[in-house]
Amino acid sequence: MKKIHIMLAIIFFALTGCNTMHGIGKDVEKLGEKVQDASKK
Repeated sequence: MKKIHIMLAIIFFALTGCNTMHGIGKDVEKLGEKVQDASKK
């Protein structure tokens, strides 16, 4: 029974980690776009 709980915890943290990295990627992309827009002016 403990193995199931450990596996679920690992899967949960892996999924939340992926979502967090995806969010960071979007933030970095937006920052890059703002830098490009500023350099065009």
